[in-house]
Amino acid sequence: MIESVGRKIRALREAQGWSRAELCGRAGISVRFLAEVETGEANLSLLRLLELATALGVSVVSLVAGLGPVRDEAEILASLPDNLRARALRAARPPEKVALVGLRGAGKSTVGSGMARVLGVPFIELDALIEGKAGMHLTEIFEFHGPSRYRELELRVLSALLDRPGGAVIATGGSVVTSPDAWSLLRGGARTVWLRATPEEHLGRVERQGDFRPMRGRVDALAELKEILQHRELLYAQAEKTIDTTDHSVTEVVEELTDWLRR
Repeated sequence: MIESVGRKIRALREAQGWSRAELCGRAGISVRFLAEVETGEANLSLLRLLELATALGVSVVSLVAGLGPVRDEAEILASLPDNLRARALRAARPPEKVALVGLRGAGKSTVGSGMARVLGVPFIELDALIEGKAGMHLTEIFEFHGPSRYRELELRVLSALLDRPGGAVIATGGSVVTSPDAWSLLRGGARTVWLRATPEEHLGRVERQGDFRPMRGRVDALAELKEILQHRELLYAQAEKTIDTTDHSVTEVVEELTDWLRR
């Protein structure tokens, strides 16, 4: 049993490319004692084992896994090969919430619903929840109560959503990043992704969807869109992940994001 622990310590030291002297300097033990540990001649105390594990950047459990007379769940997990242990840990973790940000036409709804199907979690549009909470459409919220009421509802709904157990893919409103409270809350409670595209691509997509609100009553909608994007770009860039959706299919974007999450 002692010989097995010694072999593990030696293998970990050599994997780091360290000499015995270097590991001893990190663990605060003598070279002679380490040599005896690695050859199975020393009787390791729990304190010395902890010092060596700390210096090597591993848990004490990993050094003694597989050596005891009883195998409980923690010991079985620790003794698994790295790839199987990582897979088991991913499966055991609760699903994460993912929030997609970007301007209208970024693809948040199409990419988000595709991701939700692959991940097996609900797809949620934040603005739809806000409308449900208010009992009216967004345009009516702004018309009758103004932007401050929308921000109040956005923060309240977002806080409740992030507190829900389980995973979800969330499509946010394009202006969520301009609310410091909401953006901070979102980045603290979800994996955030900026779906980036050129202003021309944004405008073209909403036109193809039959949504002419961005152009209605505007002399140069594209110029205004460029100005909005320029104003928000640094905020969007604070997202954990940025992916350029221009010239990429929804399938390609979904695959890249789900692979990123699984890593």
